Amino acid sequence: MQLFSKIKKVIHLMKEVDFDELSKISEKIDLSEIMKTVGELDESQLNGLMKMLTEKQKKGQSKLPPIDGDFYDYDLKLTQEERAIQLKVRNFMENEVEPIANEYWNKAQFPMEIIPKLAKLNICGVAYKGYECPDLPFVMEGIIAEEIARVDVSISTFFGVHSGLAMGSIYLCGSEEQKQEWLPKMQRLEAIGAFGLTEPNVGSGAAGGLETTCKKEGDQWVLNGQKKWIGNATFSDVTIIWARDVDSNQVKGFLVRKENPGFVAEKIKNKMALRTVQNALITLTDCKVPEQDRLQKANSFRDTAKVLRMTRAGVAWQALGCARGAYESALKYTKKREQFGKPIAKFQLIQNHLVEMLANLTAMKAMVYRLSELQDQGLLTDEHASLAKVFCSIRTRDVVSRAREVMGGNGILLEYDVARFVADAEAIYSYEGTKEINSLIVGRAITGYSAFV
Repeated sequence: MQLFSKIKKVIHLMKEVDFDELSKISEKIDLSEIMKTVGELDESQLNGLMKMLTEKQKKGQSKLPPIDGDFYDYDLKLTQEERAIQLKVRNFMENEVEPIANEYWNKAQFPMEIIPKLAKLNICGVAYKGYECPDLPFVMEGIIAEEIARVDVSISTFFGVHSGLAMGSIYLCGSEEQKQEWLPKMQRLEAIGAFGLTEPNVGSGAAGGLETTCKKEGDQWVLNGQKKWIGNATFSDVTIIWARDVDSNQVKGFLVRKENPGFVAEKIKNKMALRTVQNALITLTDCKVPEQDRLQKANSFRDTAKVLRMTRAGVAWQALGCARGAYESALKYTKKREQFGKPIAKFQLIQNHLVEMLANLTAMKAMVYRLSELQDQGLLTDEHASLAKVFCSIRTRDVVSRAREVMGGNGILLEYDVARFVADAEAIYSYEGTKEINSLIVGRAITGYSAFV
């Protein structure tokens, strides 16, 4: 009976053996020596060997959890239409932008060839009503900002300046004639917009200290001064210029066309962040703008602030996208990178960094999602947007730093993407209101006292 049982086991074993594979293995190692060694192992050693072999088999990406920064499944809150738009943008970014992102960032040039492809997504002015705009919830504007920044913060900035700041200025402050002239073709990306508020000597103090001036002479305005860090301005068709009226001392907005005499945009070079974005130093020298190109509903900085309030929410989403891109890149890396014979994702300290990053991402997503819900309900305030901008830009800094940390020396190489996210996070931290300015806006709201100088 024992002999029959042994024969039966041998027959069963032979059915399971791939003799072709066994022949290949025998060419590399001495199978008889391996059999002898394995036969001398005790039960605990055999169990350990099997555990090691089994874990090695499970190391493939297909058998590991998917890489996804949306840990609390906020995507489930989207409608089917909204989810389809999200995935359309994601596919565009992964297929069209990601392969060229590092190349253009490194050489500080903008990939003009993506503009017609981006136009086909039909996402410019996504939350605006009329003028060929999609009229979707502000939540979708945020989702789109996150998806673009998740791959390339520079392209997200280009899009935010054009669709948010430039189109938003016309949408909120323009006359009906100005909206009809500009918004449809800007929605189709047939005309590119820029937004000129910041100046060489005036950043946070723009509310009361603009040095760029405007003066009305007959039926036209004469603009003089400079604007700095103006994204898209080297190739924009129209730039929104904010200037202080020398007669009334109020801030007014103007649609300055690229062909306007006295308008010069010079590319800013040698940046360490958002290198793909074409920022410009604009010089206005007796630049004449007709009255019909003055934003008719922009009569003080309060009107400028309406635009900033609306777009600041988008910057918070953008910060989330930057952080998510860094986290997902780092997580992917830790599953593939091996040290001491196993993926570094198995090490406790690496997992701690990854969890800290994910916790930041999840907290940021909760904040910005609620922020956009308030915007859709007409309840958004300056302090709401400012708190999100402060928190998300700070947390993004932490996430990208940890992403670079888990990647070791490779974290500073552009080919692994995280280095680009680390650098671009610094720009997000500063623009659309510094941490200090946004903190004072929130502080004024919760204390009732203004600490502005």
